[in-house]
Amino acid sequence: SAGPALRGGLAGLKVLLLNVSGAVTQDVLIAFSPTEGPRVPSTTEKGKAGEIRLPRELFRPLSGQRVRVVVTVLSIHRLGMFEEPNQTGQVLDDTVVGITVGETSISGLRDPVRLTFAHGQLPHGVTPQCVFWDPSKGRAGGWRSSGCLTQPGDKGTACSCDHLTFFTLLLNPALDRSTAKGLMAVATAGCWVAMVFSIFTIAFCIFLRCRFRSEETLRINLGLHMNLVGSLLLLNLAFLLNSRLSRGSQAGTCKVLAGLTHYCLLCCFTWMALEGCHLYLLFVKVLGIYIRHYLVKLCLVGWGFPALVVGVAGAIGSYGPHRIQIGEHQVTAHLCWITSKHVLAHYITNCGYFGLIFLFNMAVFGVVIWKSCYLQGTGVAQGGHKAWKVALVAVGLFCLLGATWALAFLTHSTSSAPILYLFTVLNSLQGIFIFIWLVALYYPKTKEATGSLSHIVKHDKTTVASQV
Repeated sequence: SAGPALRGGLAGLKVLLLNVSGAVTQDVLIAFSPTEGPRVPSTTEKGKAGEIRLPRELFRPLSGQRVRVVVTVLSIHRLGMFEEPNQTGQVLDDTVVGITVGETSISGLRDPVRLTFAHGQLPHGVTPQCVFWDPSKGRAGGWRSSGCLTQPGDKGTACSCDHLTFFTLLLNPALDRSTAKGLMAVATAGCWVAMVFSIFTIAFCIFLRCRFRSEETLRINLGLHMNLVGSLLLLNLAFLLNSRLSRGSQAGTCKVLAGLTHYCLLCCFTWMALEGCHLYLLFVKVLGIYIRHYLVKLCLVGWGFPALVVGVAGAIGSYGPHRIQIGEHQVTAHLCWITSKHVLAHYITNCGYFGLIFLFNMAVFGVVIWKSCYLQGTGVAQGGHKAWKVALVAVGLFCLLGATWALAFLTHSTSSAPILYLFTVLNSLQGIFIFIWLVALYYPKTKEATGSLSHIVKHDKTTVASQV
């Protein structure tokens, strides 16, 4: 049986002393919490506090003797202890529990010690891990998990360990600090490269528009591509300005940066949608389509509609500082963006808006590819163009319609580092893909022949689709 319990403590350190008989017939239970420390448990607080279960087999070698059990609960934030360099996980409630029995070190237990750390519902993507402090790890010690089994639950996590020492529960995010920094470096480098190639693409489109002034359809198509690439250029520039200036910026400046970044992102999405609508009119409707000042009207929608959305979002105070965190006290990036209080605005204007655009564009893309394959199979397609040419056009359309942005739906709450890297790289290099696609299709080009879709697919001397 257990003798009288003695409790005491200082700021950040609470201690419980128990004298336990070696002839104890049941497991020894001890409750603990970050605020009250260790104590003898009561029936009313079951499930509300953490619990330590010391197996009775632990005391059997000490039959006939009394042994002192010392349980300590430490607040490492106050004491400045148990700090591991480059630690990725967050210590639950900054709490470490130490257990000693007698004067000797105990390890290799067949019946393990069981600690249950109480907590609420953990955030999405956070994985609990039972660990203990190993003074021999590194120069100053560190956390290890060997010998401990982690069993997550809805209201707490159970740790079964085969030794006695200092324990805690680490909350490991799916995205650690090094991965987050790597993603930021890749995104920054990709933005600079994409901006350079976006400028090349715009210059190339201007050159073609000047060279073929008489081909109005070609000029409209190139003008549409120029606006999409221009929106990508502005988005990359806005991201670089945001990541550089957001930290420590004034509230007004941060709101402007957030609104600018949001506007550029919505412009990209809108121009992708307009590319899909244009492709639908050219390839599906085919005949009898004429709209006065067509490109001007597209520009009004492509640049005007996002401004309207951003104006409404700004009017309701949606913009401000935004922190990307991998733990409660671990901030990996500062950005000016939609604040967490207005997360619904993010889901509607970004996720929902792009989701609708993606579904429409992929439907148009599927129809275009199906018709191309059908006409190629029936021999209607122009014989001078190989299948690889159609494939090249398809890849270019896939990029123009923004399909790579769909990876964002797989990166919810940073659940997968490989997907995040893939999303960052592909969308940072979208401008490069478009540049290569346009050069491959339009250079060299004559008035009589072109590599675009209109000259790949023809039927009875009637153009089925104008140049994409």
